[in-house]
Amino acid sequence: MRLLSPLVAPLLLGIPWMDPEWLLGHFHTEFVWISLAIVFVECGLFFPFLPGDTLLFAVGLFIAGDQLHLNLFVALAAFFVAAFLGNVVGYEIGRKLGPPLYRHDGRVLKRKYLDQTREFFDRHGNKALVIGRFVPFVRTYITLVAGVTEMARRRFLLWSAVGAIAWVLVITLLGYFLGQAVPWLRTNIDWAVLGLLVLSVIPIAVEWWRHRGKDTAEDRA
Repeated sequence: MRLLSPLVAPLLLGIPWMDPEWLLGHFHTEFVWISLAIVFVECGLFFPFLPGDTLLFAVGLFIAGDQLHLNLFVALAAFFVAAFLGNVVGYEIGRKLGPPLYRHDGRVLKRKYLDQTREFFDRHGNKALVIGRFVPFVRTYITLVAGVTEMARRRFLLWSAVGAIAWVLVITLLGYFLGQAVPWLRTNIDWAVLGLLVLSVIPIAVEWWRHRGKDTAEDRA
């Protein structure tokens, strides 16, 4: 397998195992299990730098190119379970640890941030758990914050499942159908990884710009 291209390597922190092609080349049959573990950890155990989006896309791409001998529907079901269970774990950790942190206004989770997140849920409703799936970092911490702010468990489970289904279906099928339509991508996955990383950064940049404008307006008031 090729090494990461000079353009993509810095975006993946220069870590080889952040590259799906490297993982497939080194672990072969264990690739799927490792990918499932990475998705689970990213969605629930507070490691936001893990390559969830690129792994899902790569799985679809590898299945389309017969590089990965796995039924597409089995893959979709398995990654849905991993993503959903990861969210449940993050939520339960948040519910258990959240109240003390909230009362003491800790350094890691300040009370004002929890209040802002509660307002975010009130403003955006259930769709926050769906949209957040497609945004790096938000995908990892939104379930923790949902638990910390004691979002209703039934509501959380329902919309977290909807978000997990949407995320896994959209990203994996995108890789699968692009792999069928554009065979060139199968041997040039770096370009696909780069595209996904750029698309992932856009929502973060938009949110940062919105908060920057809000903070500037408050400072002027």
